[in-house]
Amino acid sequence: MSELVRKTVTIGVTGASGAVYAQTILRALDADPRIERVHLVVTDAGMRLLSTELGIVPQETRRLPGMLTGTRAEKFDFLPNKDVGASIASGSAPVDCMAVIPCSAGTLAAIATGQSDDLLSRAADVCLKENRRLVLCLRETPLNRIHLENMLRVAQAGAVVMPAMPSFYHQPVTIDDLVAQYVFRVLAQMDLPQAEQYHWRGSPSAKNAKA
Repeated sequence: MSELVRKTVTIGVTGASGAVYAQTILRALDADPRIERVHLVVTDAGMRLLSTELGIVPQETRRLPGMLTGTRAEKFDFLPNKDVGASIASGSAPVDCMAVIPCSAGTLAAIATGQSDDLLSRAADVCLKENRRLVLCLRETPLNRIHLENMLRVAQAGAVVMPAMPSFYHQPVTIDDLVAQYVFRVLAQMDLPQAEQYHWRGSPSAKNAKA
């Protein structure tokens, strides 16, 4: 039996609406035996988002990962966004992939223009320059020309632009169903497919459906 390949990933959380996406992906990573380490970076606006949408306000920031996962979160390193000297700011750090979930239009712009003035945008820049998978879960609508051009720029640089659009073909019953299916697709883009993901198998033709 081959040895389990364990991965290190970075998760960035910004202030765009969709804190439940961040919480869901962190819980999935925490439970995934393929994950060795998760570097978590949250912007100031992201912290406000967690408070507003999830009611999470840690008295000590180091407790944040556990409050999000509901576990001891032993796999997690919570890195201050202002710490541009953290390990993930260097391409020599062993990180396999990164997702920014949710990703604000402002963070998209910073990544698209290479303005690495905080840890989150620098870590994303490192992923691009090192040819590592970077998934940007944009949460913005409607989109103006600046947003669209920035999406094109990061896509041309190698990022995966994956707007937080829920799907309905799996017949979701709850909001959790919608969120989970989207998060599973994000993880699949990070080469971390989940057994719980619904996979479309095709539908019967109209002729067969009547038979």
